[in-house]
Amino acid sequence: MRLPLDRIDIGGALLRVRRTARIVVSLAVALMLAIPLTAGAQERKTLLDMLFGKKTEAPAWSTYPPPPPPVQRNQRPRKPAKPAAATTPAPVIADAPVEKRANARTVLVVGDFLANGLGDGLMEAFANAPGVVITTRQSGSSGLVREDFYNWRQELPGMLDEVKPSAVVVLLGANDRQQIDLPDGTRKFGSDEWFAEYGRRSAALATLVEGRKIPLLWVGLPPFQSPSMSADAVKLNLLLRKAAEQAGGDFIDIWDGFADEAGKFVTTGSDINGKPARLRGTDGIGLSKAGKRKLAFYLEKPIKDLLGGDAAPMTAEGLRLETKDLPGLGTPAPANRDLPANTMPVSITDPALDGGDELLGTRPASRQSALSPRDLLVEHGEIAPAPAGRADNARFTP
Repeated sequence: MRLPLDRIDIGGALLRVRRTARIVVSLAVALMLAIPLTAGAQERKTLLDMLFGKKTEAPAWSTYPPPPPPVQRNQRPRKPAKPAAATTPAPVIADAPVEKRANARTVLVVGDFLANGLGDGLMEAFANAPGVVITTRQSGSSGLVREDFYNWRQELPGMLDEVKPSAVVVLLGANDRQQIDLPDGTRKFGSDEWFAEYGRRSAALATLVEGRKIPLLWVGLPPFQSPSMSADAVKLNLLLRKAAEQAGGDFIDIWDGFADEAGKFVTTGSDINGKPARLRGTDGIGLSKAGKRKLAFYLEKPIKDLLGGDAAPMTAEGLRLETKDLPGLGTPAPANRDLPANTMPVSITDPALDGGDELLGTRPASRQSALSPRDLLVEHGEIAPAPAGRADNARFTP
């Protein structure tokens, strides 16, 4: 029995279809959510895995065979490297000072703290000279100003009588930049009266040494780190030079050895071997060991000139080097006395031009009797005839 179309409920059927599809989807979702909860530690699966199955094959790139092991080549066993030899420098052995002779001559060094360093340097310089003994008598804070503290004009005569030196070296003045006491009062440093009195005292000390016929070597002051102290040292050196030279002694100027090209103080400089070294102390006044040796270097030659062969060093063979034993270096006389004393020069290219044809031959005629072709050309404008066959000979030869 066919129902009429107006009796068919299309809307209800569609509603039932939608409910059925919704139930199916809900069951599928519930199934998907329930599987991983019940699987426990199993791997979570996706919807595609459930519908089409999951491939468990390893990827293609992981199925490649492992690389072959490296081929072991037969290598020669290497010899163990020899340990590098130690390059420790050889110890420098200083020459032991030689024993001084009983009749060795003494050099007396007097002065302040700088003189003490000079004495140390001279002892090192003449350590190998058996004929020289260095004796130092110093008072570090002394000078020519504070004679109430130490009076060199009173103390020096007793030293000369005791030591009996062959030469006296004086180095004073580093402590004298202060007021000076006179019978009528004090004089300020730098005044005219101060310099006049200082000149008299230094001259009296120099005359005391020269009066005993003892050679005097008065050493000048070096520059100092303080610019004002260096400027005062220049003024004092002028007075000390004048006093030493007027008494007949020698003034030893050491300024350039401890200054730069501009004449200013330097802490480091060249030592006696030309190598850079520290010459002065940290206070800018004292001397280092290299500075003491360099200061003594300025006294070596004057002392050797005064003492002669006694200041010569001892060689390794135990011989003294004395200049008086050296042979003369004069020009030897010619062996053949028959040679002419004066020989005219002869040109190599044209001997006849100079008026002579033979080396060491007879002397040419004097200028009054005959002139050379060159003299005729220069003085009279006359040209000598060209020899036959030369390029400038224009004469016709049949």
